[in-house]
Amino acid sequence: MSNPTAEWEKVGDRFYRKIQLYTAVFDQDLDLDNYIVAGAPYGGALALHRNEDKLHAYRGTQAAKSSIDIYSYAGKLIRRINWDKGSIKGLGWSEDEKLLAVTEDGTVRCYYDFQGDFTQFSLGHGAEDFGVKACRFWSTGFVALLSNNRLISVSRYDEPRPKLLAQPPLETVHSWTLIPPTYTLSRSVEVLLATGQTIHVVDSSDSEDRMLQNGPFTHISVSPNGRFVALYTEDKKLWVISSDFQKKLSEYDSRSRSIPKDVQWCGNNSVVLAWEDEVHMVGPNGAASKYFYDSRVHLVADIDGVRLITNDVCEFLQKVPDVTEEIFKLGSTSPASVLLDAVDQLERKSPKADDNIQLIRPNLVEAVDTCVKAAGHEFSIHWQKQLLKAASFGKSVLDLYNSDDFVEMCETLRVLNAVRFYEIGLPISYDQFIRLTPEKLVQRLVNRHEYLLALRISEYLRLPTDRIYIHWACQKVRVSVDDEETICRLIVQKLTGKRGISFEGIARAAHDEGRGRLATQLLNYEPRAGRQVPLLLNMEEDEVALDRAIESGDTDLVMFVLLHLKKKLPLASFIRVINNRPVATALVESSAREQDRELLKDLYYQDDRRVDGANVIVGESLRQKDTQSKIDKLKQAVKLLQDSKDSTLEVKSLEENMKLLRVQEALDKDLNEPFVGLSVNETIFKLTRLGHWNKAKKVQSDFKVSEKTVWWLRLRALVVKRDWIEIEELSKQRKSPIGWEPFFNEVLSAGNTKGAAIFIPKCTHLSATDRIEMWVKCGHLVKAGEEAFRARDVNSLEVLKSKATGSAVNEIDRMIVQLRPSR
Repeated sequence: MSNPTAEWEKVGDRFYRKIQLYTAVFDQDLDLDNYIVAGAPYGGALALHRNEDKLHAYRGTQAAKSSIDIYSYAGKLIRRINWDKGSIKGLGWSEDEKLLAVTEDGTVRCYYDFQGDFTQFSLGHGAEDFGVKACRFWSTGFVALLSNNRLISVSRYDEPRPKLLAQPPLETVHSWTLIPPTYTLSRSVEVLLATGQTIHVVDSSDSEDRMLQNGPFTHISVSPNGRFVALYTEDKKLWVISSDFQKKLSEYDSRSRSIPKDVQWCGNNSVVLAWEDEVHMVGPNGAASKYFYDSRVHLVADIDGVRLITNDVCEFLQKVPDVTEEIFKLGSTSPASVLLDAVDQLERKSPKADDNIQLIRPNLVEAVDTCVKAAGHEFSIHWQKQLLKAASFGKSVLDLYNSDDFVEMCETLRVLNAVRFYEIGLPISYDQFIRLTPEKLVQRLVNRHEYLLALRISEYLRLPTDRIYIHWACQKVRVSVDDEETICRLIVQKLTGKRGISFEGIARAAHDEGRGRLATQLLNYEPRAGRQVPLLLNMEEDEVALDRAIESGDTDLVMFVLLHLKKKLPLASFIRVINNRPVATALVESSAREQDRELLKDLYYQDDRRVDGANVIVGESLRQKDTQSKIDKLKQAVKLLQDSKDSTLEVKSLEENMKLLRVQEALDKDLNEPFVGLSVNETIFKLTRLGHWNKAKKVQSDFKVSEKTVWWLRLRALVVKRDWIEIEELSKQRKSPIGWEPFFNEVLSAGNTKGAAIFIPKCTHLSATDRIEMWVKCGHLVKAGEEAFRARDVNSLEVLKSKATGSAVNEIDRMIVQLRPSR
């Protein structure tokens, strides 16, 4: 195997290498010179679209149809997307391999997979009137240049919001590019426009002239890290300056008679100029190297190099990584280089192998690490193995070494070699792989329908596999010509027992393809009702959705279905659907009680629950402001209940309520006091308190209120009123329906001890002890003593004597003496 340095070329003080990735890439009938070529980042797909500005030979009706062809770098056609939208002025890729096509009228299509599925939006801001002239893309967005020089930026594709940038100069734009938001101080995209002799920097708020004098510039290109700008002048010179336009770093004279077709950066330290069949790579300080080809060369820049694509070959041009240069550079004596040589000696069974190891033993850990890193940057499997052998040999000599990096690199290289294989055609470098992440690499394989490889890589790297299975199943649903039972059986057989599988996504794909029966069958295998139900509703399987929601026990999910059905169905149909489902009925009833009374009444009516329906109407009556409205509502409730034999009592109660409302309305007018809304007892109480006892007696008579209740109401009203005279008049009656003790308690609680004492003698049914206590509460200790004397209760007299003061003591003492027998 030839030494890796055979492919190296020194440009200035640095080495560069051109790695041949694939040969016999495109069919010779496909002339790349007639195509716009756009490459996805990180070794992704190539998009080819026929350049409409060039004349080409007529090849029949089929060939004349416009299309966007998606290829791998190995020349394998992945997908042909028929194009019917007009002239394409911008073709590019996002970081996650979405294809963007921008038309002259400002229509943007975002193809999110390789099946031709897309989302579409319009740029607006005058794009339709003035037309899109060109586009420049970055990892998550793009900028469109209109024919009137206005610039429109789109910073994301999931929620596109086209934004007009500041007004640029109106002069002719010779060339332009952009600096992504990640690398600008303002954190918004900046556009560099070459107009006249200078360059203008345009962002969202301002357009600034950088005051250059050496234009016009036919090409502008910004380095991947946003720090440097390459400018190609009309006098065939390439300038490299800092992106703040403060420092000129190098200059190169191409001495070419024509303007390059393309100018791209190779990593962050060299610039590549491409003509028809000639490529110049310009390194630091103006040093250059030239490459020649037999056909048109297209450049596709990436973060660590640039791919050169012709009909015959696909190559990768990059700066030789530092670790690789350290090992393979001619005459290198670095520890890693010595370690690699030791492995070669070991394979020859030479004792020099041990001598080499002893020579670098103090730096052996560093040598092993360097060999591991260098292996990652190699595209040649032979040199990958040699470097890993060297690392393995070195770490076997060490007493203590953490092999995690070594193991991880072995795993990574197996993955990289698998995807670089020409049948897959993903020539991704190690640095690109680290930036892309294994999960996104697997997604790229899935988009290409390389399911087996995606599964093996996922299992090898211990990544989840559920998305791969689901994507396979969705594709099976879309393209299979088998009958639906066979497809369902095959999918279920493959996916049963696999972790994290959601059949909802597969069922949705079947529904989108018009296979409703298959979608329903697949949903039966979805364990989560929350995923089943929304799709069933979309499929108009409303009752099935409701049953699944009820079975799940999730009340929120049931309410979601019920709200959907209520909006969709006529009321009668809605109630008919929920009537034989008690859980749904209970939830509707509970919700309607708070939010929709009309629905609640209809529900009760349909269910022949007359009393419940009447209760709702009575509740509405209570909330009415005027009396007549209250009465009208009560009439409705009565009408609802009249036909039911079991509701006689309720009807009578409602009729009395209407009668009371009419009486109260009359009282409102007569007495100018509010009575409506009070109960019968409250009405009697208020009338008594206001001094209208005769009206109160009439209310008692009309509504057959008992005497006991009326006496209680009258007593409390008079106490509240403090009408002690009226209360005293009542005490003169021989008998009270409620007894006289309530009079004593109510009057005493109002603080009138004198008035309360009037009722003590009338409480003849109470014991002497209770009456003694009543006298004490009123402060009449002598009277209490007389009560105890009559009861011949000496003990009570002794207690009273202890509480008494003044003459009361002598009086009580005299009673005690009278009761005690003389000695």
